[in-house]
Amino acid sequence: MDKKKQVLGRGLGALIPAARTASPAAGVDIQAQAQPSGEMVREVPVGEIDANPFQTRVNIDEHSIQELAESIKVQGVLQPIVLRQVPGGRLQLVAGQRRLLASQRAGKATVPAIVRQLSDEQAIELTIIENLQREDLNPLDQAMAFEKLSSHCGLTQEQIAARTGKERATVANYMRLLKLPSQVKDAVRSGDLSMGHARAVMALDHVSDQIEAWYKIRDGALSVRQTESMVAAWGRPKPHRAKELPYKDPNVKDTEMWLLARTGCKVDIDDKNSKGKVTFYYNNLEDFERLCQFFEIKMRSKEEIQAKQREIDERLRREGKL
Repeated sequence: MDKKKQVLGRGLGALIPAARTASPAAGVDIQAQAQPSGEMVREVPVGEIDANPFQTRVNIDEHSIQELAESIKVQGVLQPIVLRQVPGGRLQLVAGQRRLLASQRAGKATVPAIVRQLSDEQAIELTIIENLQREDLNPLDQAMAFEKLSSHCGLTQEQIAARTGKERATVANYMRLLKLPSQVKDAVRSGDLSMGHARAVMALDHVSDQIEAWYKIRDGALSVRQTESMVAAWGRPKPHRAKELPYKDPNVKDTEMWLLARTGCKVDIDDKNSKGKVTFYYNNLEDFERLCQFFEIKMRSKEEIQAKQREIDERLRREGKL
């Protein structure tokens, strides 16, 4: 019987070995205590810690940070953060972004930390894997984390899977999210579109189809199963009905899809004998502003509209029409 696949339960310390000799950085309080791993924990002033340039987490849950801050006020920081020394004598955060933010919210002057000697590559890997251990990381941030392990650390999907305890197919599916159009990625990041929905949408080959599918999911509140059925039937000839839908020229339909892909808004072109109308549908202010940018429409202020009206009234009076 195969042994169960080892995942990330060993803790971050087992992922990247600590430096054999930890040199205290300038300004660090040398009130230190030994950890079971042999590393020393120091109380470091929060003002001497620089942000992590390799951080993959985009969205921070403010409510959870505040809850952690309240806990830190009472219990303190139970697990030290990880720092590394960088040129100039500064200390840079590697792991523990939430603990550092919450400590600042709690009004703590110092935070317990382990200072390690780490290269850029080691710091990137430790940062990303710490984020991947957290369950609240949204699918798109996970995808970006996998992509950074690939591009910055040179890891293959098989190696990423081995390091993170994921299946290789899972890693591949997450990384494919990054190829989705921006409207769909934003929906995944905000939680409006689940990973199951996104995987179904990824089966569509064209960007315009993926955008249109997202709008159908949103407007129809489709479940994952309903989305999979919709995608499976995408592009199939519709069964003949007693009353067929009006014929639409393929060139007109292509133009609708072209406009949809560039504006992110549903478009309906009603063409009859080379005459008709073009209708754009928007669902929120962001859609409307994107349409205005597409057509290079400058929204006038109330003062500009009033000034223009006065100019027109004055001209009409001169011409005796008012």
